[in-house]
Order: sequence, then C-alpha cells, then structure tokens
Amino acid sequence: MNELNVVKYGDREIVYAVEFCHRKTLEISVMPDSAVQVRAPQGAKLEAIAQKVQKKAPWIVEKQDWFAKFPKAPPPRQYLGGETHLYMGRRYRLKIEKGDCREIKIDGGFIRVVSADVRPATVKKLLDEWLRNKAKTQFKKVFDDCIKKYAKSAAPRLQIRDMKTRWGSLSKGGILTLNIKLIAAPKECIEYVVVHELCHLKHANHDNAFYRLLETRMPDWQRRKSKLENMQV
Repeated sequence: MNELNVVKYGDREIVYAVEFCHRKTLEISVMPDSAVQVRAPQGAKLEAIAQKVQKKAPWIVEKQDWFAKFPKAPPPRQYLGGETHLYMGRRYRLKIEKGDCREIKIDGGFIRVVSADVRPATVKKLLDEWLRNKAKTQFKKVFDDCIKKYAKSAAPRLQIRDMKTRWGSLSKGGILTLNIKLIAAPKECIEYVVVHELCHLKHANHDNAFYRLLETRMPDWQRRKSKLENMQV
C-alpha cells in the first residue's frame, strides 16, 4: 500500500508516495505529472526515507520544474467521433460507424470502429481490447529482437499490464513487465524501455555501471527517454 508523505524544501512542499517492495536500495522517481514515487526496501523507516527525499530535493524540484514547462495532460477521453488517440507514436482520429459487425482497424489517419452499439462505454471497451491485442503483438516483436541481441542466455518472460507510475519493470523472478500505455509510444521508445529493463539483468540498481551498459547498448537512450516522458497519452 502506498503512503503519502511530505518534506519541505524552501517554500516548496514535496509530496511523495512510498511503496515498500522486495529490493535492497531506495529509488526515487519523478513522473511526468510531477508526482514523486519512492520505492523502498521492506522494513525501511519512514524517517530514513524522508531524509533521502530531503537530500534529493534539489533534483526533485528541478525535474518537477522541467516537466511543468510542457502542456498539461489532455482531458479524459470521451470516445466520440473525431477524438484523437495515439497509437505507435502517431495520432489518429476516431471514426465511429454503426453496423452489424464489430470491427476496429486503421483506415488512413483514422481508427475506424464499427459496432451495433456505438455508445462511448462500448467504444471504449472495444478500443481498449483492440489496443491490448496490438500491444501483445507489437511488444512481443520488440522484446524478441532485444532478447536476441542482449539476453539470449537469461531471457525473462514478457508480461503486459496497466501500471500507474512506471513504463516497465523487471522482477527477481524473471518477469519483464511493460505498461499497456506504451502502445501509444513510437517503436523507438518501446525499445528504450525494454533495453533499459534488460540492463537490470546485469545491474539491479541505477548505478554508474548500469548507465555505462545502457549507453553501450543504446547510445541515444536519453533522447528516446525524453521523447517518452514528453508524450501525452
């Protein structure tokens, strides 16, 4: 269960959520919406976590201010005709048609949805299912290509699910999880997330050795990461 906590930095308040999990070190992440997520080892004291957050406060504020320069997230989807949706880095408009069959497909610059029931809730359900199936196919292609290059002898198992604060993760049990929302991102950003997680097979923490390996495998990883972080899903 996540817990919300606050530390002060000058006239700013840094609100952060703490997630306790099976790991040896503490990790602090600033999300594109400026939320601060702390992943801490089981049994870590809140006082010690607060001290770590306080120490990292200048970096946290810098990241929050950087994210604040970009446009706010779009309003909630209405699932009506003409609304735009991202798929594999490209923006498409919804074209909703009433018909006897159920069908969703890319048609030029549109995602065409055909259904006897065209109520927004039904369109959302159909589109979510279509995107999940597309994610399974597209993520598997990227995953398999990266495994051939970097993890032939220690290939993790691929899993796809909806995650609130992370694009990807690698468990100790050998499961590489990708966020379903990545289907909105360009292929190069999906590749970045997969390669990033595969680097954790050799280096569990985000230390210098980890980043040296990531730099070797993907010299332009920072550009891809920035592109992903600036994407409005």
